[in-house]
Formats: sequence, C-alpha cells, structure tokens
Amino acid sequence: MSDLRVLFTRQQIAERVAELGAQISRDFEGETVTLLGVLKGATIFLSDLSRNITCDSTFDFISVSSYGNGKQNSGEVKMMKDVDQSMEGKNVILVEDILDTGLTLSYLTRVLEAHRPRTLRIAALLDKAARRIQPIHADYVGFTIPDEFVVGYGMDYAERYRNLPDICVVP
Repeated sequence: MSDLRVLFTRQQIAERVAELGAQISRDFEGETVTLLGVLKGATIFLSDLSRNITCDSTFDFISVSSYGNGKQNSGEVKMMKDVDQSMEGKNVILVEDILDTGLTLSYLTRVLEAHRPRTLRIAALLDKAARRIQPIHADYVGFTIPDEFVVGYGMDYAERYRNLPDICVVP
C-alpha cells in the first residue's frame, strides 16, 4: 500500500494536539486529570497530548476489541483490559484515536460511569461523524474527517502503519 494519501501532516497534528492540550489545561487548571488511553490506537496521541497538558496528570489504559483485522467494525465491543486504578472521584479524560460509529465510546462511557468518576470527558483525535450510529460526541476533537479509512499516528490496518508520523488515507 504505497499509494497512501496524506490527510494530515505531522506538523498539522502537532499544532492541533498542542491546542487540545492547552484547552484541557485551562479546563482543569489546578486539578489532576487521569488520561485513559484506549489501546492500541490512542497511545501516540495520548503521549503527545500529555506533553501538552500543564496540569498534574496520570495515565491508565483500557483495551477493547471491535475491529478485528478488517476495515469494517464488527458492531460488537469486548473488554480486553480494564483500568488498573480506581477512577472514582477523578477527572477522567478518555483518549481515543477515532470517534467513528460511536459504539466503542458509548460502551466505554457506560463502563466508566460505573466507576463514578468526578468528571468524564472524551478526547478524540479524529471524528468521523458520517458513520455515527450511537449519539455520542467528544469534548475535545482534533480533526473532523470524511468517511475514509485512515492509518498512521497510532492507527492501523491489520496492525500495520501505526508508526507513520502522518495520518494517511487507505485507498
């Protein structure tokens, strides 16, 4: 797949992630936030976002499965790894690479609300609203994208292309 088309360059991504980090820092000034990354796709976004947040922050990770090895979402979400620490009373920001159908994030917000966080927000690098099935929105959005399959910056196609520094469209 050498015919990938760049949708967002590493520079565009860096600038937007810095803006999101500044917004989160303002929203939670003087407080601690727990960045809860959705494995594996959100790891690079979470790393860069965290370095742009000036308030005290901690990390945790959660893993769900819904894609398998294809381009189509299976529609089923399965918990693979839950949080390691209690989320009760904490300011939690669920960090996701892409908000697509909304099935995964709807499932995760239901699971996390049961942990009784003080606040629960969603930070999504990409928002693909055209494919939304569940009515959910992110509080912090990097970019709104058309209904195209993207890879790079942590996102994959059958576990490949996660290491690309740009976000690219798969033809």
